[in-house]
Amino acid sequence: MYWEQLLSLRRYGDKQKRLRTEQDPTRSGFEVDYDRIIFSAAFRNLQDKTQVIPFSKTDFVHTRLTHSLEVSVVGRSLGRMVGQRLLEKYPELNTTHGYTINDFGAIVAAASLAHDIGNPPFGHSGEQAIGDYFANGAGANYKNQLTQTQYQDLTHFEGNANGLKILMETRKGVPGGLRLSYATLGAFTKYPKASLPHKPSTHVADKKFGFFNAQQADYQAVATDLGLVKGDKLMRHPLAYLVEAADDICYTLIDFEDGINLGWISEDYALEYLIKLVKDTIDTNKYQQLTTKTDRLAYLRALSISTLIQEAAQLFMQHEQEIMDGTFKNSFTDRSQYKAQIKDIIDLSMRNIYQAQEVIEKELKGYQVIHRLLDVFVGAAVRSQADKASAFDKLALQCLPDTLSLPQDDTYKLLLNISCYVASLTDGKALEWYQKMA
Repeated sequence: MYWEQLLSLRRYGDKQKRLRTEQDPTRSGFEVDYDRIIFSAAFRNLQDKTQVIPFSKTDFVHTRLTHSLEVSVVGRSLGRMVGQRLLEKYPELNTTHGYTINDFGAIVAAASLAHDIGNPPFGHSGEQAIGDYFANGAGANYKNQLTQTQYQDLTHFEGNANGLKILMETRKGVPGGLRLSYATLGAFTKYPKASLPHKPSTHVADKKFGFFNAQQADYQAVATDLGLVKGDKLMRHPLAYLVEAADDICYTLIDFEDGINLGWISEDYALEYLIKLVKDTIDTNKYQQLTTKTDRLAYLRALSISTLIQEAAQLFMQHEQEIMDGTFKNSFTDRSQYKAQIKDIIDLSMRNIYQAQEVIEKELKGYQVIHRLLDVFVGAAVRSQADKASAFDKLALQCLPDTLSLPQDDTYKLLLNISCYVASLTDGKALEWYQKMA
């Protein structure tokens, strides 16, 4: 891999390369990526999508939107830190090609901003509910009409793959989706592989899959332009490691903070666990001057984030050659010197937040909602194409947006597009539809 290739400003439909030296100095193409994401309807919908606590009305609990904004801030800092060191190591990236420190920050910030854009309502249980519908529900009836990979896409529905579909899928009159730069699309794709063949490995990039069968050819073209193709394998874009680190840092600390604000984790525990994380960098005099637990928690959270950002940037440069060769197999949190402290925080969050009775009960409701919506919309579309639609089916189809493509001769794309539409709904909208259709 080569950095001048990995930082491609090319977009879908470009006939020639976009050069950094020819970009508007006040607003680069990478900053345009960020703007396009933040103004998109798919991003706005994240304001009513569950991060951890479904249907929470608590002011200080994060939604997917606030989480994504925070991840983008951490990602920007990581990108700039790494960018500064890379430009020192490869000065020609600036002197010859015109790239700046801020370009690295903008790419990672944009990819981080979009990292959850494809997630369904009701948190990770939403992904599982869509998959369960096709594995064990009425959707299993379509198995014989699909290839193995197509069926795997549906039974293991993946928010990351849906996110890439949103960012780059061509619709009538809208070529290339949001038309983001190839560099940002590469950094976004943490798992550059299809759902099949499923080849378990110890490489973090093989943990999940990153694109549906419907988008495989399009992403292959992006990966080729970026120089990410090695034999028959697609390598992970190096900046995807920073997007992953930004997400890991935020969900480790912010979910923990949500648990404290809900009263599910004692503040005394929180202070104890966070102090362990920052014991080597804490300013004890400053800490002792803070008179409230709220201020002490805010100080420790900020210091923890700063500590982990600094370490992630350092790890990237230490292992840059392995990353560029595609042989670096771990996330940065797995290589962190604070791995034990991070594990303690996640374990406490798992016991007190993710497995809380309130969360489990509301995730069960999410299963019911998603299964019902898929039953209604999939059934109506299939019966309509066979000229067997009932009056209810016709009404249901009128509720679908006119931007939704329902191919007449492609069962896979029909099922995938309806699944992705249901995944696009906010928690509140999905529940509203469910109550109307119950």
